[in-house]
Amino acid sequence: MLRMLAMLAALACAALPSPAAAQYPDKPMRWILPFPAGGAVDIVARTVAAKMAEDLGKPIIIENKAGAGGIIATDAVAKSAPDGTTLLLTTPNHTINAALQATLPYDTEKDLVPVSVVAEVPEVLVSHPAAPFTSFREFVDYAKKNPGKLNYSSAGIGTLPHITFELLLRRTGIEVAHIPYRGAAPAMTDLLAGVVQLKLDTYTTSNPHVVAGKLRMLGIASRTRSKLMPDVPTIAEMGLPGYEGVLWIALMAPSGTPQAVIDRLAAASAKAARAPDVTEKLTRDGVDPIGGTPQALGALIARELPQWRELAKAANIKLQ
Repeated sequence: MLRMLAMLAALACAALPSPAAAQYPDKPMRWILPFPAGGAVDIVARTVAAKMAEDLGKPIIIENKAGAGGIIATDAVAKSAPDGTTLLLTTPNHTINAALQATLPYDTEKDLVPVSVVAEVPEVLVSHPAAPFTSFREFVDYAKKNPGKLNYSSAGIGTLPHITFELLLRRTGIEVAHIPYRGAAPAMTDLLAGVVQLKLDTYTTSNPHVVAGKLRMLGIASRTRSKLMPDVPTIAEMGLPGYEGVLWIALMAPSGTPQAVIDRLAAASAKAARAPDVTEKLTRDGVDPIGGTPQALGALIARELPQWRELAKAANIKLQ
């Protein structure tokens, strides 16, 4: 009888939230971003954080800690107290760094845990109008017949547009030279000038040039067609099933953060991302609000890590 009473008491205690989870959050939160203020990721962060703060009852402070391709910001969060008050808002640079960097000051798979994919920004493939093709299939056909004659620009070696374009080349078996720049702005400037012929970009920065006739839209690298461009086919449906080039924007926490806190944050993220005013603002800018689960983000990271490692080896991608 005493043993049974002890077991019932233990079960009752287990059903109760831990003191830390029950009081969470008990102070302002801090999101560390590996990007400078004013960019697309920063805007998404501030929009979603403001809505989440209303739900959680505490302010969320955005701290921009750019540098080293996101490693500085990630390391800062990895070494923070696992209490749910310091989070990392990151992107695919999180998995790309693990594939391209020989050593990191943290363990990508052990020192941080997934919370939620907040939003996604699918890439679009654009070309200069003087390029000798007008569609994605024509581009691939031309590249196959003229290996090495085309080139594409990116914001630099190891950036998402570089990695996803190289994945595109591996999937199609074509050769297009990579011209890395120091940032997305000069990469776009030379595309508009015709110095390079192709670029993986975002709807927000490329569509005004498409409308003005300065660029041509060849396809979108999302799972489904965009509501903003319903007539633009996905690259996947044009012969590359499963191909994606998506800038996901996600929250991560230091390892050891209580699961109840992780679940509370994920729920608040989903609620914020799906709020009508947030959805309207993000969608207008070509951003897809998500608000996913910790399990979905964990599966995404587990899928990307071996994919980028294999690609880096096959395409001999090395950070200089």
